[in-house]
Parts: sequence; C-alpha cells; structure tokens
Amino acid sequence: MVLSKTASESDVSVHSTFASRYVRTSLPRFKMAENSIPKEAAYQIINDELMLDGNPRLNLASFVTTWMEPECDKLMMASINKNYVDMDEYPVTTELQNRCVNIIAHLFNAPLEDSESAVGVGTVGSSEAIMLAGLAFKRKWQNKRRAEGKPIDNPNIVTGANVQVCWEKFARYFEVELKEVKLREGYYVMDPEKAVEMVDENTICVAAILGSTLNGEFEDVKRLNDLLVEKNKETGWDTPIHVDAASGGFIAPFLYPELEWDFRLPLVKSINVSGHKYGLVYAGIGWVIWRNKEDLPEELIFHINYLGADQPTFTLNFSKGSSQVIAQYYQLIRLGFEGYRNVMENCRENMIVLKEGLEKTERFNIVSKDEGVPLVAFSLRDNHRHDEFEISDLLRRFGWIVPAYTMPPDAQHVTVLRVVIREDFSHTLAERLVNDIQKVLHELDTLPSKLSSNVKAADGEDGKPAETRALESKKSDLEKTREITTIWRKFVTARKQKMNVVC
Repeated sequence: MVLSKTASESDVSVHSTFASRYVRTSLPRFKMAENSIPKEAAYQIINDELMLDGNPRLNLASFVTTWMEPECDKLMMASINKNYVDMDEYPVTTELQNRCVNIIAHLFNAPLEDSESAVGVGTVGSSEAIMLAGLAFKRKWQNKRRAEGKPIDNPNIVTGANVQVCWEKFARYFEVELKEVKLREGYYVMDPEKAVEMVDENTICVAAILGSTLNGEFEDVKRLNDLLVEKNKETGWDTPIHVDAASGGFIAPFLYPELEWDFRLPLVKSINVSGHKYGLVYAGIGWVIWRNKEDLPEELIFHINYLGADQPTFTLNFSKGSSQVIAQYYQLIRLGFEGYRNVMENCRENMIVLKEGLEKTERFNIVSKDEGVPLVAFSLRDNHRHDEFEISDLLRRFGWIVPAYTMPPDAQHVTVLRVVIREDFSHTLAERLVNDIQKVLHELDTLPSKLSSNVKAADGEDGKPAETRALESKKSDLEKTREITTIWRKFVTARKQKMNVVC
C-alpha cells in the first residue's frame, strides 16, 4: 500500500508557481495580506504583471536613458545599498560626486582657477536641481532687498511658457510668481526681447532653456544675456540668468562647442543638467552648478555631525542611493569627450534619418530644429479627418510609445508628435518607425473621420443633428482643430480616471 501526503495550504515549498495556489488568488492592492508567500511566487507574479508595461527602449516619449553597459550595471548593483548622504562612511563615493561636479563645471566653462574646486551638488534629477537654484536666487534677492530696506514679498521669475512643469512646482511651492512669455505659432521658445521687457525689480532671475521639452530647440541665451546686461545698466538692477540645460547640457558642448550659452556669459550664475538624460545614466541623477561660491548663499547650506563628521548638505531630500552618482562617474571616464561626442553625433544622424523619412511621406510638417536636442517633433499637414492623437494611439499596436500633445499658450491650437532620439535608437529603428507610421496613416485613411463620429453622437437642443449644425456653422480650420483637441482631451482624461493611479 502506497501512502501519500497532500501539501497543506500553509506549505511554503513551491516547485512551480503556476501549479500553486498563489496564481489562483488576486495580489493585495490596498491592504497587506495576512500570510507570507514564497519568494519564487512573489517574483514570478510581479514579473508577469510588469510585462504589461511598455518597453522602455521603445518609449520615444522619454529623454531618460534606457540602456547602459553591463559593466556599469554591475557597479550600480554593487553600490545599491550605499546611502549617498553618509559621506564619512563612504568617502570614496563622496569623492566621486565631487569629481563629477568639477568635470561638469569645466565642461560648462566655469571660471575656475587651476586649484579651485567647483560649487555644485548631485541631485535626484533636474527638478530638485532647479528647486535648489531657484532657492539660491530667491535668498540672494531677499538679502539684497533687506539691505536696501525694500519689501521682499513679491519675487518673480521670467521664463517662457514652454518650461517644464518643475518650474511651475518651484513657483507654487516656494511662493514665487512665474511670469511666462507666451509662445506663438512657428516660434515655440522664449523670445529674449519679450522676456527682458517683463523683467522688473522683483525678478530674481530669468530662466532660459537649453533644449525645450516641446521641440528640442535651444533658446538664445547669448541674446538674452546681452539684452539683460543693457537693461541692468539702465535700471541699476543685477538680474541674473539661470540656464535649464536638463536636456541640452550634455549635448551642446560636444555638438556645438562654439555656441555661447554657459558660464562664458557673465550673467549666467547657475546651470542644471540631467545626468539621466544625455548624461547617459539611468533615471535618478541631476546636477546643479554655480558660477562661484558667492552665488550660493551660505545660509542655505546645513552642517550635520551625527553621521560621524561635519558634513555640509544642500539638498531637498536627505537619503538617496549612490548608484547613479557612481554610474555618472563611470560614463564620464569611460567615454571621455570623444565618446560623448560620438554618441551625440550618432543621435543627430539618426534624427536626420527619421526626419527625412517623415518628410518623404509628404504628410507632416517638421516643428523641431536641426540644431538642438536630437528629436523630431512633427504635425500633420492636414488633420481635418484624423489627428496626431490617433496616430499616437495606433502606434502603440506596434510597441512604439510616441506622445501627442498641444503646445502651450498662445500656440495651443498646434498639436505635435515627438520622437526623442536616444543613444539606443539606431538607424534601423528609425527606418522601422517610419514604416510603421506609414502603415498607421494608410489605416487611418480607410477609417471615418474621428470628428464626424463624435459630432454625430451628440444632437443639439434645436433638434438638428450635430453634424448638420457643424456644417452650417462653417467653422474655420482653427476651430476644427481645437474641437478635435478638446474631444481627445476628454477621452484621455476619462481613460486615466478609470485607472488606479497614485501620484
């Protein structure tokens, strides 16, 4: 007689996750489960659910690095348990951070003597870097106003309407008015003349963008500097400039070395750059560099000693991992100037391949510039029947994540698609993307107009079909475009509300 034993419900020995009870029940979503589950089951179930995420390599919406060499991956994993803030315990990591700051400062032509150390800090990303730079400008402005016996309750920053959302966050969180220069069709960056006109005695800085998120274009920092120098002479003010080089800071020195945008300009007092964009490091690292020590008020720097020694710190957060700092140093010494230049040149060449492929379709207008961040922003020449949002949606069937969005005021009637060319986006992938876009266009040509479908679904109060009313109104092309945009905004908003998203 053969005796057998049935495994109990509490048996944690699992030889095959898919033969276990753990795949027959839902994972906890809002409350912690009472019992543990085996590590194999936890890994397998989470890994399977993550397969539903998009492929990072095909996420052409993001500027953030999605590939690094295996050797750097090993260095990052070996240091993943090091807390960056423990400077006394991890002095080598601290030294590597300081080396990165000095290398980047020299790359941006900081006016440093041979033995002088640069002033800067590693951050979680450019958002934190901008917060720190903004705080330094605000405090310097306040100190000067106090000394002059003037009020300090109404600071402002002048920038373009094309700024990234982190500038809006800084303005709201730290009570600084954001004075935005509106855009216009065909000109999607800050106009230096209009920016300087908006400067007043309460302006703590003018923020210029080296690489607009919308179309990759570099703003004319030199023109802004020259105009602001003249205004400062006329008014007696000393309004400075901050350069948000999150995307372009690791591009301009290698592709456009003669372009004056950095510390070569006297009014540029601080610069931020994202190491996790074209600095070629995974997400989680940014840098902010100041021109000299006088541009970073000492009272913003905290000194702590409970980690073993006196340690200066100027960050919004405290604890964070060391991996990205080490990875940044790896890239700087591994690639050197030659390697970074080669990577950026490859990105620019692949951008041209994609741009020329889109132009050959004769269906798109190119909104981006050849000089700037290597990306292609483009819009349909005719979007009466179908629009850019539909192209974005259908491209997901092929695995591509290509964002569609409207421009900020006063160019909000313009809708564009944008493809960011990163290090891991090859010539072959550029050609493949063009082919898939052509397939999407062909499919859309066979489908009824999205606008007419939505208009037919809604009848008016006068009893007439909405389609008839739309024809009778003889709307302009601009009005039609705005209506399409509104419809798709409502659709996207409704779809997001159905998802369980925690910010």
